[in-house]
Amino acid sequence: MKYPFLRSAVLLLSVLVPSMVQSQSAYEIVKRSEDYLKGKSSKGTFRMTIQTPDYTRTIEMDSWWVGNDKALMVITSPRREAGNKTLKVGNELWMYLRNTETTIKVPPSMMLQSWNGSDFTNDDLVRESSIVDDYTMSIAGEETVDRAATWKIELRPKHDAPIVWDRLLHWIRQQDYLPVKTEYFDEKGARTRTMVYTDVRKFGSKRIPAVMKMVNDAKPGHSTTFEYISIEMDIPISDRVFSFRELERGKPR
Repeated sequence: MKYPFLRSAVLLLSVLVPSMVQSQSAYEIVKRSEDYLKGKSSKGTFRMTIQTPDYTRTIEMDSWWVGNDKALMVITSPRREAGNKTLKVGNELWMYLRNTETTIKVPPSMMLQSWNGSDFTNDDLVRESSIVDDYTMSIAGEETVDRAATWKIELRPKHDAPIVWDRLLHWIRQQDYLPVKTEYFDEKGARTRTMVYTDVRKFGSKRIPAVMKMVNDAKPGHSTTFEYISIEMDIPISDRVFSFRELERGKPR
């Protein structure tokens, strides 16, 4: 028995699906990727490894996120740094230093300084939340990266956005909208950093890259790797966790 209707439907889908994919704007692709990765909230534990030609340093942290604007990161290891915290609310950043029991608000003059000695800056934490608002985007092409079909997205800062980069190139997998890598270029057109996303794992109901490595192209031999040890997504988290009053208290529950 033949199924002419089914055959016609399959043929129609083979024509429609590519055109539907092509009709997506760069903004829609990036936003869908960002929304999937972050969810509405998350609570996790991760390991940050800082690699230089002279030493390797490893830090473990607990983190809490709500949306794109609220985040708390608490160092749990090594012991000498345990209890140090970073609080982000909107575009403002505070740091609590346990040994001196002091809290400082990070001023604009310190935004480009290294965050906890890594290849990330304080500004990365603040601006990370506004990528879809601070950049104009266009599809620069389609490429195969690590045997996966990807969109190559070019991002350029809007005229009124306080962005230090001249442009970004961002590769997103077509099959599941997961990021593959991001390249950062300065005002002279030189690539200064490359973020690579690898080791896709399942956490709860989502599959996300468990390892994110930032390579400092301006400093050969320098890199910072984030690895998720565990993460829960789309869970209730009290706003109290992100309050200034709670910053100097013990570990959030």
